[in-house]
Amino acid sequence: MKSLVYLFAVFISVLHVSAATHLTIDQANGLIFPEADSFEKETELYSLAQKKEIAKRLAAKNVPNGNHVWIAKKQGKVLGLVVLDFVDGKHEKIDYVVGIEASGRIKQVEVLVYRESQGYEIRRNNWRKQFASKDSKADLRLYSDIDNIGGATISCRNVTDGVKRLMATFELVLRKSLIDAE
Repeated sequence: MKSLVYLFAVFISVLHVSAATHLTIDQANGLIFPEADSFEKETELYSLAQKKEIAKRLAAKNVPNGNHVWIAKKQGKVLGLVVLDFVDGKHEKIDYVVGIEASGRIKQVEVLVYRESQGYEIRRNNWRKQFASKDSKADLRLYSDIDNIGGATISCRNVTDGVKRLMATFELVLRKSLIDAE
């Protein structure tokens, strides 16, 4: 019985060790827009009409009520946005950001916190760089223009779907409210 309790304790500790913060939001902002001299944080809350428009565009059911967004600027000129989002992994949430240039193209995707015991490969640059230069018109589908990683299919699919949702959100809401308003 003691050995069973011990094995259970080791198993639980391994699960907790697998959760790791890889980047803070400030570090991610600096990696994505190193040329920026300021980042202005905004909390964008979406109206019901905006959420319906995003959902309709993606044939999706779950659109968040809003996102935290950092506007990257250099000498007062908007370079782009860094948008914080969360998606489900197999068992836990994945915290990530998407850097979007003012032109509407993805500059970079960074994983901030990965809590799963498997699938950590989505943090690797060679997987994340597949999103670079894509815009809201890009297919952004797993197995189509984004490669899957064996053992990380759920994480790959959900991050890919999340990035696609953020790009639609950028095109339908964020560009108008944050970029064009400057």
